[in-house]
Amino acid sequence: MSRYTGPRNKRARQVGEDLSLKTNALKTARRLMVRPGQHGLKHRRKLSDFGTQLQEKQKLKYFYGITEKQLRRIYKEASKSTLATGSTLLSLLERRLDNTIFRLGWAPTRAAARQLVSHNHVQINGCKQNVPSYQVKVSDIVMLKTSATNIPAIKTSMEEEKVLPEWLERKQGAAKVLRVPARSDILEPMTEQLVVEYYSR
Repeated sequence: MSRYTGPRNKRARQVGEDLSLKTNALKTARRLMVRPGQHGLKHRRKLSDFGTQLQEKQKLKYFYGITEKQLRRIYKEASKSTLATGSTLLSLLERRLDNTIFRLGWAPTRAAARQLVSHNHVQINGCKQNVPSYQVKVSDIVMLKTSATNIPAIKTSMEEEKVLPEWLERKQGAAKVLRVPARSDILEPMTEQLVVEYYSR
């Protein structure tokens, strides 16, 4: 299944939540509770249990900007863990390199972070890494090439000095992975158990 490249806010309005798909200047928060389409103002129908699980799964997929195939693969990996499947699933998603770049505040959106990685602007432990799905590990040193810091959007993001999650440490154009991200590090509203229930049907 190909990656969605259509209107970003349409996805946010489908689930009624801000998914951090666009920069702050482009958010349309006042429209989040209005579903996209001709009949968007009509009352939302109550979802069935399956519908609720599906919506939460879609929300997670849109939030991290991944495909169905990628999410299913990560779920299968999480389900093999001895720890809680839902928390492990979120931890694996957080450790994606594109998400790590976004969490570090080096890109305004995950899509921009993914592009940074794909265009060879990121190094892990001094070596080029251009795979957005790469899983960062504890003690990894993540760096941006100097050329990337001169890109206007990236420069602006870095100057904002975004508050970091506790599993990351940042110093200018370099950062270190201090530990595996925990469930408590993810502040966005997620009900990962519904995703687990969806895939374990």
